[in-house]
Amino acid sequence: MVEAAVGGGTPLMLLYIDIDHFRSINENMGVEVGDQAMALIAERLREMVGPDAHLWRHGSDEFVVAAPRTLTTLSPENYGDYLREQIELPMSVLPYTLFLTGTIGIALCPEHADTATTLLQRAESAVDQAKHEGMNLVRLYRQGATISGRSDSIIARQIVNAIANDELRLLYQPQINAHDGRVVGMEALLRWYSPGLGMLVPERFMHMAEKLGVIVQIGDWVLKKAFQQARVWRDWGFDDFEIAVNVSTLQLLRPSFVAEVLEAMQEAGIPSQMVVLEVRQNALANDTNLVHRTLANLHREGVRLTLDDFGMGDSNLDSLIRFSVDKIKIDRSFVKGVPTSNREVAITCAIIAMGHQLGMKVIAHGVENDVQLGFLRRNQCDMFQGHLFGEPMSAEEAGTVLRRRYLRTQAFAATKPDRTLLLLDDEENILRSLVRLFRRDGYRILAASNVNDAFELLATNHVQVILSDQRMSDMSGTEFLGRVRMLYPDTVRLVLSGYTDLATVTEAINRGEIYRFLTKPWSDDDLREHIRQAFTAYENQPHHRTLG
Repeated sequence: MVEAAVGGGTPLMLLYIDIDHFRSINENMGVEVGDQAMALIAERLREMVGPDAHLWRHGSDEFVVAAPRTLTTLSPENYGDYLREQIELPMSVLPYTLFLTGTIGIALCPEHADTATTLLQRAESAVDQAKHEGMNLVRLYRQGATISGRSDSIIARQIVNAIANDELRLLYQPQINAHDGRVVGMEALLRWYSPGLGMLVPERFMHMAEKLGVIVQIGDWVLKKAFQQARVWRDWGFDDFEIAVNVSTLQLLRPSFVAEVLEAMQEAGIPSQMVVLEVRQNALANDTNLVHRTLANLHREGVRLTLDDFGMGDSNLDSLIRFSVDKIKIDRSFVKGVPTSNREVAITCAIIAMGHQLGMKVIAHGVENDVQLGFLRRNQCDMFQGHLFGEPMSAEEAGTVLRRRYLRTQAFAATKPDRTLLLLDDEENILRSLVRLFRRDGYRILAASNVNDAFELLATNHVQVILSDQRMSDMSGTEFLGRVRMLYPDTVRLVLSGYTDLATVTEAINRGEIYRFLTKPWSDDDLREHIRQAFTAYENQPHHRTLG
């Protein structure tokens, strides 16, 4: 097939399929169950690839598919996704129901290689690249994109001895109560100080640790070290905080994992209510029954559970219902976009509301500035974690943070229930006139000359009434207030304009985006009365919220 493709015939795609976490099937359920599962996967793939493609088993848990690329064939990525979805379907191997996933790398001939050996190497490189990004992915080979090569070979040689050589370290990042800025937890974060590659984060080496079968030992080391450090802090008198530890899929699939966690807690001498295990969403998609029993047993023992990076990857609502979860952690990619991106704002607010409806606490991961903090507090997020409160730090530095107890106290000070008015106009002279006019009424006045500044002020202040110009260079007043209504629905919103576009204004009023439309030039007394009535309307709302 390669010779034909190189000679100008039908081009070829080679798919390298690696079944994720298959080692755990053999270890926990027996080799016979593993063999039956591989046979069923092979049978399922053979039916899917059709008569024109070829399927081989390559190694214990890997398959290779070679398929011609014709005008009627799916694109390589879509073809890979099609096979990946077939692997995901539930599989019955009595007495178990297995939920497997596969990571797929694709190489093309003649584009990527002109020999069978090189083509297979390129497809395998694409798998390695996918595994650096996560599991259950499809990736096309890209020259220069792989990060396997020399560094991966160093990792493979050195990671098996990392514990024995005392090369692993734990760093800690504070988790903060949204009400008052109190440090209520520390997440233990693993780092490997490789003698050949320097300090590495888990994303760089855990895929190889899993492939070589040492991920369980590393996970056990992390549990014991984190619990021991929690005991040190508890002996200092800090017994009202939590220690959060990430656990891998393979750990959850071990029948002995619950006993291992309880033994580690007992050895360290810490109570179960101090312990939070953070679980990634994709871990819940493997052997659902086994993982469910494991998490339920841990929960029964008093261990709290957090669903990590919620909203990414294989996130689904079913897992929130089926599994005993106490908290959900909003992925940093959504937090990064608030409050300026409509999509991220909508998803973040939906996750917070859904978590609260299900009786869960919600923690925002990746909080990096006061604007994000203010927005998340206004929208009732329960906890925060991110560089705004400290980067991952040593146990000694974390101890210092614990002694302080509160971080960024000024940002968390309960806002005095002042009457706060936000003025937005891109003409500086008009803005100054409005500030002078309303200052005599004792309002706390915030002024912005552009939409971005206005959004930042809204995120960091408790604003009740907004007066916006209609015709501005970056966004119309009605459009701005429409977005504000979605972000801060309890505000009272008014438009001030010298231009009358009755259709736009009427539509905005009918949608509830603005409270009143006022015209320029204005009467000072009339405008002041409109603003007084707007604050009264705000205070008469049945459930207007206060910050803090």
